[in-house]
Amino acid sequence: MFRHSLRHLTAKARPFQAPRFLSSSTISRHTNATKKLKEGEGYAVSYIQQDGTKKTVYAKDGWNLLDLAHSNNIELEGACEGSLACSTCHVVMQKEFYEKLEEPSDEENDMLDLAFGLTETSRLGCQVEMSKDLDGMTVRIPSASRNIKQEKM
Repeated sequence: MFRHSLRHLTAKARPFQAPRFLSSSTISRHTNATKKLKEGEGYAVSYIQQDGTKKTVYAKDGWNLLDLAHSNNIELEGACEGSLACSTCHVVMQKEFYEKLEEPSDEENDMLDLAFGLTETSRLGCQVEMSKDLDGMTVRIPSASRNIKQEKM
């Protein structure tokens, strides 16, 4: 009897429910920033990379700097995948654009305290969402990042 009842539970799903499968994906896969835009299709953002080269990419409203960097093959670590649990997506913004943003949250400030090369205009790339006000901005990726999780291993 016990074996029969288990078979009944595992073999038959309710008719109105499809079987569910679990999967995982990175946060960047849940945004539209995975689509590369061409010049003129969005707001321009220039990244000064760790080696000093400058790369300009384009974004739409709401895309954050971390996902935008990843979708355009720009080396910006993002170890926590944008969950505000590290400081590896730290960028340094131009003062004029930094002042257009809302103040960083307490959580973001806590993570920024751990960032390498912190400046007055530092922000986490995962927390900076693109808008018309930020069109033409240049951000600098610091020469190193601090990943506490890796340092403890």
